Amino acid sequence: MRHLITIADITRDDIETIYAVSRNLKTHLAQGHREPLLASRVLALLFQKQSLRTRVSFESGMTHLGGSTIYLGSEAGWGKRESAADFSRVLSQYVDVIACRANSHTMVEELARYSERPVINALTDKAHPCQALADLYTLQELRGDLKGKKMAWVGDGNNVAFSLALACAKLGVRMSLATPPGYGFNEDFIDVLKTESTDASLTCTNDPVEAVRDADAVYTDVWVSMGQEAEQEKRRRDFADYQVNEALMAKAPADALFLHCLPARRGEEVTDEVIDSPQSAVVQQAANRMHVQKGILVWLIGNE
Repeated sequence: MRHLITIADITRDDIETIYAVSRNLKTHLAQGHREPLLASRVLALLFQKQSLRTRVSFESGMTHLGGSTIYLGSEAGWGKRESAADFSRVLSQYVDVIACRANSHTMVEELARYSERPVINALTDKAHPCQALADLYTLQELRGDLKGKKMAWVGDGNNVAFSLALACAKLGVRMSLATPPGYGFNEDFIDVLKTESTDASLTCTNDPVEAVRDADAVYTDVWVSMGQEAEQEKRRRDFADYQVNEALMAKAPADALFLHCLPARRGEEVTDEVIDSPQSAVVQQAANRMHVQKGILVWLIGNE
């Protein structure tokens, strides 16, 4: 049985299959057609964290495919009332697939270990595979063949950056990571990256200007993620020189895209002038969360 816990769980061929399904479904939706490929299937949304894009994109996508969703928040008692094994085994008797958004990556791994149905990681502190797949799908839509393209990441080397680096490695995209000292990838992750792709092209630097040079897309995320509120003031000081503004975008090619996984803290990691500019693809990027997740759902359970 397949799960999608991190990008390491899927191959390049898997990603290309997901993208092909996503493109087909997106085209048909634009034409007014909604194929019930997952009629009567049930998706459980098991969420410990706030969500707009992830929840609505999964719920809408599953509805388009003819299925239904059940939202389970804190009232479900995940990690509180019973063992992970009991919770997972029972939940997977009722539904066809589970998407979980959790405080701890370990919890999602335990859920998948005992589940009798596929599990999708909808965000943890270590990974956000659905976001990374939608990001590169968007780059492919707007810039064509991904091989050799360059993605510049400016800011925190966080869960989204981890997943994006793995996806870039699998799809032949060069990635340049610019972070303040102490906020980059650790050696364990670099080892995972090398294991997953011998052709991975990752450059790590503390210089945002160096990172965005020759980039096809410039990507940033919030400096303070959920759960890091106690570090807020320190992080704002540490990241002060890593804002994506007009001056930094001017160091990238004139046609470089701007990407952000949202929500954005305007005036911190990005200025209004950049996120609202013609170069910004953040709305298309957010919309593609739904289209790519539909592709993931069909890939996981469409032929079961």
